[in-house]
Amino acid sequence: MILAFQLCGALVAVALLGLFVFGLRRRLIQRPGGTFDCSLRTAPGGVDAPSGKGWAYGVARYSGDRIEWFRVFSYAPRPRRSLERSAIEVLHRRLPQGQEELALLSDAVVLVCEHRGTRLELAMSEDALTGFLAWLEAAPPGQRVNVA
Repeated sequence: MILAFQLCGALVAVALLGLFVFGLRRRLIQRPGGTFDCSLRTAPGGVDAPSGKGWAYGVARYSGDRIEWFRVFSYAPRPRRSLERSAIEVLHRRLPQGQEELALLSDAVVLVCEHRGTRLELAMSEDALTGFLAWLEAAPPGQRVNVA
């Protein structure tokens, strides 16, 4: 009986430690500032198929001339994707459709982009989108910026 209590106590302690590490990681990602909530998915090549599948919820952070994207539900200290400003081409924007409305945050706008030949979709709030587009257009002189 005592062994069962010890085992349950250990499981509760491990679960609480896991939650604490999630919170600490997010705090460390957001510490330098310039972060925003951003869902990401690799879009099917050339086909706009608005479904709720494939979206990963994350946090994006401005870091000089690139955006670092971190998955929310991960313990990894490094970003999952790094998008260079000069390689991002914005194709168009749209509102979530169909099942996407359930998979994304309520005020999200989907931005369809291409980064080094890979088609990506980024979903963010209208305010974050305004900041993202301003960051893209504020590229240093001589850099090519493609904003639709």
